[in-house]
Amino acid sequence: MGDPKRPRKRYETPRHPWRADRLMEELSLVGEYGLRNKRELWRAQAILRKYRKIARSLFVLTGEERARRESELIRTLAKYGLVSENATADDVLRLTVRDILERRLQTVVYRLGLARTVYHARQLITHRHIAIGDQIVNAPGYLVKKEEEAQIRLLLRPEAEPAQSS
Repeated sequence: MGDPKRPRKRYETPRHPWRADRLMEELSLVGEYGLRNKRELWRAQAILRKYRKIARSLFVLTGEERARRESELIRTLAKYGLVSENATADDVLRLTVRDILERRLQTVVYRLGLARTVYHARQLITHRHIAIGDQIVNAPGYLVKKEEEAQIRLLLRPEAEPAQSS
């Protein structure tokens, strides 16, 4: 069952840790999307790997079982805005890690113009100044669903009022 104090890793490290081309690509993605470390990038790659694996497994199936599973996968990914409603398994295989990183709350807040930079967006989120609907979200890696995108708002705290002098 596992130790409750030590949660399971949600990512895999690269097989070849010192390849210069991969290191440069990772570094540019970390800078572009304002990630804290490469573990956040690896987590996005793991999410993408999971959906691509499901899409590849569909090619073995035939008939209504394939249609049912494919529509289920497409519906899930369309909910996050990664593919369109009428996409196919081939479209899922064309997804990149950038598509996943674009759906993170940190990136969406920046793209909506609520923050000046992606780093500013991360700070606003971790300091609990961003809400989705009525719910405050303080996880920059939260994957934003398509319908939640319109509900993202900046919480403005009232300024401390000056004390009345008597």
